[in-house]
Amino acid sequence: MKNLIQFAARYFQRKPGKHGLWGRLRIDAGNSSVELALVMSIFGIPFLVGTAECAFLAYDSIEVSNAANAGAMYGMLSSTNASESSQIIAAAQAEAPDLAGILTAAPTAYYACSLALGGTQYATQSAATTACSGTSNHPLQFIQVVTTAQITPPIKFPGFPAIISRS
Repeated sequence: MKNLIQFAARYFQRKPGKHGLWGRLRIDAGNSSVELALVMSIFGIPFLVGTAECAFLAYDSIEVSNAANAGAMYGMLSSTNASESSQIIAAAQAEAPDLAGILTAAPTAYYACSLALGGTQYATQSAATTACSGTSNHPLQFIQVVTTAQITPPIKFPGFPAIISRS
């Protein structure tokens, strides 16, 4: 135990130069800064660019989703609006001005019986009314808007697609 204490005392004594802990620290001063600069230049910039790329794609994906929601909301305002495909498409495209020209919308209106929502879909309300029998079974109208956009990423990477499809 005494030898260990003497060794530690010699090792950590405050002497300038090559001996002691303080001398060793003075010799290695600045190495970690150089290493950090090298690592950040090699890994930091691509990581930052990749994060920005993912942010652009996430934003565009949200825009496409919100456009579908806006088109469906417009179609559900009334039965008249549900039959106006061009107005539903216009509402969807107005919701995503950043994707102007590349956003396509495909609205579909159909009817189903309230007791069998996952069952048969009917193209007209009269067909659904005749099929839905019973006092608590009535036709319900549904609007489905599928939006897609072919997005060109702002930064091109080798091995990654030049155009990404979002829907």
